[in-house]
Amino acid sequence: MSDHSTSEHSIPHRQGGQPTVAYVLKGYPRISELFIASEIYRLEQLGVALRIIVIKPSEETTHHPIVDLIEAVPTYLPATSSLSGTGLPRWLRENLGSFAAPLRRVARRHPVGVCRAAGQAAAQSVRARKGRRPRAIYAKEFLLAVALVDTLDAAGDVEHLHAHFAHGCTTVTWLASIISGTSFSFTGHAKDIYRSSLNPAGLLARKLRAADFTLTCTAANVDHLHQIEPSADVQLAYHGLNAEFTKLLVDAPPFHPPCDRPRIISVGRLVPKKGFDVLVKAVAELGDVELVIAGEDGDQADVVRELVRSLDLADRVTLRGAVTQAQLVEEYRSSSMFVLACRVDDTGDRDGIPNVLVEAMAAGLPVISTKVSGIPEVVEHGRNGLLVPPEDPKALADAIRRVIDDPGLASSLRNHARSTINEHFDGDQLARELAERFSTRLAGSGVR
Repeated sequence: MSDHSTSEHSIPHRQGGQPTVAYVLKGYPRISELFIASEIYRLEQLGVALRIIVIKPSEETTHHPIVDLIEAVPTYLPATSSLSGTGLPRWLRENLGSFAAPLRRVARRHPVGVCRAAGQAAAQSVRARKGRRPRAIYAKEFLLAVALVDTLDAAGDVEHLHAHFAHGCTTVTWLASIISGTSFSFTGHAKDIYRSSLNPAGLLARKLRAADFTLTCTAANVDHLHQIEPSADVQLAYHGLNAEFTKLLVDAPPFHPPCDRPRIISVGRLVPKKGFDVLVKAVAELGDVELVIAGEDGDQADVVRELVRSLDLADRVTLRGAVTQAQLVEEYRSSSMFVLACRVDDTGDRDGIPNVLVEAMAAGLPVISTKVSGIPEVVEHGRNGLLVPPEDPKALADAIRRVIDDPGLASSLRNHARSTINEHFDGDQLARELAERFSTRLAGSGVR
């Protein structure tokens, strides 16, 4: 990984001066954000010149193999301490030294932009204040934007910025765009566009208006963002099957479901929006099935474990923890079906189209999920999967039993699921469409 400094000497220069898109990410690399790494890798393979600028170094000790195939070397902005429980004056005393040199350089190069961005950050801190106290986070994000612009100036080849997730990372990118005049876009996903507390006081609408374009991963999200800001250019961009999984699937052994009893696989962090508690209750109504949940612990981990204990399901429910993509392929290939009981949680968070749902369909599993968010965009009930209402263990159990009892239905769902992914979620084709969007933006700067 690169030096965390943003000095001009720390930025690798590219031969030929090809105009570049800079991906601005909160953390990189992250196990849970394989879809971003896959997107970057595919864009590079298509000839899009990229830089990766990261707000916060990842604390994870492992990463997906595809990260090692990415040519762009990440540049990290200055590390900062948390604002939580710390007043702004103390935070500035602890952190301002890291931003002093970038602030001097950027103020000298972009005096008007710095004043405009500082004004926007100050206005937002007042609009979003709690009681009489302005929100200090926007001062921090302004300084990070200054460091980002210092990095862009040092690189000298960035013509467009693209951020993932519509809250803090995009706020930093938006402020950097104001300072430098560099165009920007962003991708919105799930809670970052639905949870108003992450973009308080109309902030998301302002970013939507300012962005050249906004991408999002479901048609339901497109409608939601247009409701927030009707004038925004919001475009649908499905994630598609990630590049690493695509290769593993080609090389995978034949499908071999268990012979003794049906085996259900479900995948995701143990958080409320995944509905694992509902799924465990559904399994409790079915006496002859096994359930494996693969995914790292989250806010609902203790709840799910206690439910497994209280329902006496320890011999039929396995919480496997996080797995690699190769292990996940094996889980899919050795299971009878994939089930994900998604819901909208109490905070408004929800999945868009879960990447694991697309993976399971590509692997040829019959899938069962819920009528939440963008899931009906990929799962057509009765044709390539089954959909049930969220929060309904009995309906979920009935759907599972239907697939178990009707091998002809299971086979039909499996075949149509694969066709759907091949036709509409081809990751390589979707990456070509994204590359074309960037090429159109950079058309006058030499990207072909």
